[in-house]
Amino acid sequence: MVLYPVHGLKQIRNLLQQRTVTSRELIERALAAIKAPQGEGARAFLEVHEQESLAAADRADAELRSGSNIRPLCGIPISIKDLFDEAGVVTRGGSTILADAPPAERDSPVVERLKNAGAIIIGRTNLTEFAYSALGINPHYGTPKNAFDRAAGRIPGGSSSGGAISVTDGMAVAAIGTDTGGSVRIPAALNGLVGFKPTARRVPRDGVLPLSSTLDSVGPIAKTVGDCMLLDSIMANEPSPIPFDNLRLVSFAVPQTLVMDDLSPNVARAFEIAVERLSAAGAKITELPMEEFGRASEVNPRGAISSYESWAFHKDWIRQHREQYDPRVLSRILPGEQITRSTYEAILKAREEFIIDVALVAQRYDALLMPTVPDIAPTIAEASKDDKTYFRINARMLRNASLVNLFDGCALSVPCHEPDNAPVGLMIAGIRNSDRHILSFGEAIAKLVFPAATDDGA
Repeated sequence: MVLYPVHGLKQIRNLLQQRTVTSRELIERALAAIKAPQGEGARAFLEVHEQESLAAADRADAELRSGSNIRPLCGIPISIKDLFDEAGVVTRGGSTILADAPPAERDSPVVERLKNAGAIIIGRTNLTEFAYSALGINPHYGTPKNAFDRAAGRIPGGSSSGGAISVTDGMAVAAIGTDTGGSVRIPAALNGLVGFKPTARRVPRDGVLPLSSTLDSVGPIAKTVGDCMLLDSIMANEPSPIPFDNLRLVSFAVPQTLVMDDLSPNVARAFEIAVERLSAAGAKITELPMEEFGRASEVNPRGAISSYESWAFHKDWIRQHREQYDPRVLSRILPGEQITRSTYEAILKAREEFIIDVALVAQRYDALLMPTVPDIAPTIAEASKDDKTYFRINARMLRNASLVNLFDGCALSVPCHEPDNAPVGLMIAGIRNSDRHILSFGEAIAKLVFPAATDDGA
């Protein structure tokens, strides 16, 4: 089920303002999609704000009828990951441990900014428990199936699993997630959507349940690049960048170290075709050794930054509720107990050197181009088979995307597969605080590699 025959925020906003459709109709369609007996709503959402959303829709319709000072997201249903505080609502983080926790006293700044822009928060979406996996599997609340080849039951990608499925299945126009090592971009890539990870501190993270205070960032998942640009500008409280469409003036680098290793055939071919199209359009493409990426496992050994910071945050809960944790999540937090403060500080120092070294090379180009993930989505059954398989696939999913978090960059993932094929993501990455620059030519790239991910093609 779709919200309307068009998909992007821009098109839906125009229809709302033209009174071709009402906000209440949008909300009712979204709620119907969530409730569909054969659908994924029960696994995609942990909480649905049905009555609140309908009441907000009526207020939005009154605003739209007034015809003046209409806010940019007025009347549009948006889903948020179950990590963001909403006043009067419990933030569970996809866990059972916090099910009886006190409700939040106030909205997180991100939620506040979305509401101020007129968005209707239709509900809270599922995720890997405490956002600690790239697969999106949650043993407590179930796992929503990927939008592609649903009969096979493929993973949605994580950790922002429910958010991606809320968009593919017409339960929301866009979703807001978090990205610590790819948790916005990975589910976007695996489901044929657009996802944007900003520079970590650019969007406020107050009132967001943390995974890693160093690596966490907040970003949108949507159907078009334009949608992500608008949502990012609202959450970052910055002007939206001006689209740049002359690719003949753009220089891209394709790193050769690590990120191109052992790609699955579907991903390798889709990425190759995308780069060929960009080159044919006049973009300068350089194959870049980028040997710095080979140091990533030394800079952040076995994900030590997240382990250390997660242990510091979770240790009291683990002592009281250890048996309630997803064992695979717990096994990633526990190593943090063995990391000393001095080791942690040395890792952060090494990371700062890594950030500088990557920037010195990357700043010569407008962006780095990489496959978002090296594989298409495996089945939930395959990924869940045993711990060895789970962690092998999880590491593969994180490999490319997590590099951007490590060098404190920003990245946009756009689909680049042929229609009806398994979704593949093209990642357009930049150094720290180059967010608006990366977004500015995302639309032009998407027009070449996957037109449906643009406002013109939606």
